[in-house]
Amino acid sequence: MRTVRIVFHATALATATLVLAACGTTGSGGPGKLLTLDGKPPLVIAHRGASGYLPEQTLEAYARAIELGADVIEMDLVSTKDGVLIARHDPNLAISTDVARHPRFAARKKTIKVDGETQTGWFSNDFTLAEIKTLGGISTDAERPQEFNGKFKVVTFQEIIDFAKAKSKETGRTIAIYPETKNPTYFRDLGMPMEDKVIAAINAAGWNSKTAPIYVQSFEPGSLKYMKSKGLNTKIIQLIDGDGIDLKTGAMTYAVPVDRPYEWTKAGDKRNFDVMVTPAGLAEIKTYADGIGPWKRYIVSIKGTIGPDGKPVDVDKNGKVNDADATSMAPTTLIADAHKAGLFVHPFTFRDESRRLASDYKKDGRNEYRLYYQLGVDGVFTDFTDTALAARAEYLKSIGR
Repeated sequence: MRTVRIVFHATALATATLVLAACGTTGSGGPGKLLTLDGKPPLVIAHRGASGYLPEQTLEAYARAIELGADVIEMDLVSTKDGVLIARHDPNLAISTDVARHPRFAARKKTIKVDGETQTGWFSNDFTLAEIKTLGGISTDAERPQEFNGKFKVVTFQEIIDFAKAKSKETGRTIAIYPETKNPTYFRDLGMPMEDKVIAAINAAGWNSKTAPIYVQSFEPGSLKYMKSKGLNTKIIQLIDGDGIDLKTGAMTYAVPVDRPYEWTKAGDKRNFDVMVTPAGLAEIKTYADGIGPWKRYIVSIKGTIGPDGKPVDVDKNGKVNDADATSMAPTTLIADAHKAGLFVHPFTFRDESRRLASDYKKDGRNEYRLYYQLGVDGVFTDFTDTALAARAEYLKSIGR
């Protein structure tokens, strides 16, 4: 990845304008023209549903996202003990369900390693679907609404497929889905591989084609390559992660479990995810995928103010150093590089909370979206569908679309 180490203290949109102007182009490529790979408006992908408002990956969260106008609903797939694919971000049910409040399951609490990270909790592979259906989803962010915790149930992949089809018919607009094979090596090592089940469900839905309303994603290339070899013909997306940002330099940092695909770690491959965003890495991805889903910091990183002690300064003096104390850096060439390789770009994850917004976005998430839209992303993963849609409408209007 080629990163220009410049800090702009203008607004986010002005940042993009300055950078693009320096490159001899504009964010829209001309009046009414978009820089997306297909020239169409970027997709708004509801990350785990309307997870900014309701417990994630529940039918209620997906319904709310669709009501708000999402183009796509996204889910992570893990397996139950009886081999059913369910929508949870983690095998560890303690993170996103009220399992800890169910005394009957107390004895199943344990400490294990998941993708090299030591975790304590209750794990989906130790529970049947019937048992998991007794649990309720909870908000995974303490700053988000907590009053719905435990009220909405965990859903299966098949239930989501059926729901998306029903909502598409009901609304008269196509609602696409975006499933991820989550921790596939972990489940494969347990003798519970999920890929064939994903393909079977997609085939049964009649969605195994590039034009079907589905995108299949994973952080592990092996999972995607396996499914492709077994006949998966949907749009396929390689996810690209990172652990954090060094606020002194704006450089990506890496740590377990998001330093590299876990299958690489098992194979002794010491490379990190950043090799995927090089031209050679993108060319390799193109051999098995249609797009990339990078952490948004690969596109626009941030840099903090460094004090005399060599540490980042708590600029807003709230007792915490976070994104709000940093400013956006000049965009990298990742979007253009990916498009040149024939790959679309769906960065993650956009959120409204001010602690997650660089200071130049002025505590308004719409400014961040507009920057990425202007840079030519093909879609965004968002916890707040309404903010993403509002920013998209404003951006399209600004370029005469």
